[in-house]
Amino acid sequence: MGEKVQKCGVKRQNGFLYYIDKAGDVSKAKMARGGKKGGKPEKVMKVGVIKEAGFLYYLDKAGDVAKAKMVNAKAKKKK
Repeated sequence: MGEKVQKCGVKRQNGFLYYIDKAGDVSKAKMARGGKKGGKPEKVMKVGVIKEAGFLYYLDKAGDVAKAKMVNAKAKKKK
């Protein structure tokens, strides 16, 4: 689906959401479950990925940073 941008090898823990933050680093936050609130985000690894407009950045199954082209949903609805 996407292409690898940076190899990180982040090991995931159950109950946490992993994402690429505004600074381009890998962060995690405790997921909300059963009425309990989630936790504050915490940096896992400093990567410093420079994000391009029109791409979605995520942590793939191997724990590496990857990107995929975003589809503009609004443009499809107007046609």
